[in-house]
Amino acid sequence: MNARLFHMLRGHWLILGLLLLMGGNILAQTAPTAIPPVRFNFGVEQGQSPKDVDVAIKVLITITLLSIAPSIILLMTCFTRIVIVLSFVRSALSLQGTPANQILIGLSLFMTYFIMEPVWSKINTTALQPYMAGTLNNDEALAAASAPIRSFMLAQTRFKDLELFASLAKSSDIRADDMPLKVVIPSFIISELRTAFQMGFLLFIPFILIDLVVAAVLMSLGMMMMPPATIALPLKLLLFVLVDGWNLITKSLILSFAT
Repeated sequence: MNARLFHMLRGHWLILGLLLLMGGNILAQTAPTAIPPVRFNFGVEQGQSPKDVDVAIKVLITITLLSIAPSIILLMTCFTRIVIVLSFVRSALSLQGTPANQILIGLSLFMTYFIMEPVWSKINTTALQPYMAGTLNNDEALAAASAPIRSFMLAQTRFKDLELFASLAKSSDIRADDMPLKVVIPSFIISELRTAFQMGFLLFIPFILIDLVVAAVLMSLGMMMMPPATIALPLKLLLFVLVDGWNLITKSLILSFAT
């Protein structure tokens, strides 16, 4: 009986093995062919004409400008003042993460574009387009492009700050319009920081008064265990909404750059 059962099981295992082998061959024949891997090749080839060399130089200059573009936006435009003032607004309202940093930075970038658009247009007209047309060389295009941005920074820079860096650079005898960018840029930055902190201080005053009034009322009512911030926060938001705070702040920031 055991020998017969052993022979029956062995027959079943042989049949099952044949089926598996046949199924594997069928799947192997019907499986789709694998997609060949994609390779990217980067190399440097010799230019065949002066035009090819000129295009390569333009690409190199473009990549360089893109790498320093964040520094240009942060330190040579109105972005610094705007983002600092908006951060002060959030702190004055006692809001920890509202509006989010992404919203404040995005608003600051679009306001920067709005304010700096005349400067960019002038740079495009006087420097970029003539350079692309071949009427200006590299040095002339760079000088023409730096003139509008220098004029914008000088209009927002205090003479005291400009005099400080001019004296440190030993170029105090040069006129303001002829100051090098190594003097104008740091002078502009510290002037912007000072102006932004002044505006932030003025923004804090009404909200500090609300905190003082709420704290005095709670103390007079004997509610010393009640945190004043719990009552002051809705009042700050109500005041900010009633006076249309975002409109006033945006308008003040834009008008502060009017020359």
